[in-house]
Amino acid sequence: MILIKSEEEIKRIAEACRIVAETLDALKGFVAEGVSTKEIERFAEDLIKSKGGTPAFKGYKGFPASICTSVNNQVVHGIPSRVKLKSGDIVSIDLGVYYKGFYGDAAITLPVGKISGIAQKLLKVTEDALYIGVETAKVGNRVSDISNAIQRHVESNGFSVVRAFVGHGIGKLLHEEPQIPNFGPPGRGPRLREGMTLAIEPMVNTGGHDVVVLEDGWTAVTADGSLSAHFEHTVALTDGNVRVLTKSS
Repeated sequence: MILIKSEEEIKRIAEACRIVAETLDALKGFVAEGVSTKEIERFAEDLIKSKGGTPAFKGYKGFPASICTSVNNQVVHGIPSRVKLKSGDIVSIDLGVYYKGFYGDAAITLPVGKISGIAQKLLKVTEDALYIGVETAKVGNRVSDISNAIQRHVESNGFSVVRAFVGHGIGKLLHEEPQIPNFGPPGRGPRLREGMTLAIEPMVNTGGHDVVVLEDGWTAVTADGSLSAHFEHTVALTDGNVRVLTKSS
């Protein structure tokens, strides 16, 4: 069942999303060559807690860390470790915050030092796909209109969209209905309505779309070893518009 939120509930979700956005903003200045993904996790967790929030991912279905850090060919759900980033890497950081009964969720992919031309294009195409998806999330459209818009943009640039993982509704639960794939024909699925809150999150590979989950049971990597990027925003459909709740200040 898709839960429609009141304006008051959307304000509460926006408060959690503000902590998400501020944390991701701070991480843009923290991620650098020689920093480990474990250090990124500690930095993010301390900042989230200092703002009164709780890291939403820690312990969620058994996930062992506060954030997800996915490097290079890791698609999503990478577990922070002592491995240090090096120049040329890209790192996707996905984090959620629980605050006063509601969740916010967003992701960015950051370059480390000087990255390759293909990596630069991947980051731009994926982030652009996110905003194309956001712009398509209009009241009256259907869920798969978002999916199709993202897929068409990604594939027109020679990349592929991951099909094993999807976006989702969000609110009092981290994952709610509807599921929002990043591929598929338009005009299908539930109709978008005022009061919906959605986490739109394209995951894009430079190679094929297939992924494999490693032995840790969490980390998903590209099956062909190609690079992968991930961008995500939480949005609300309200007042006839799409409001990006996790937008950077």
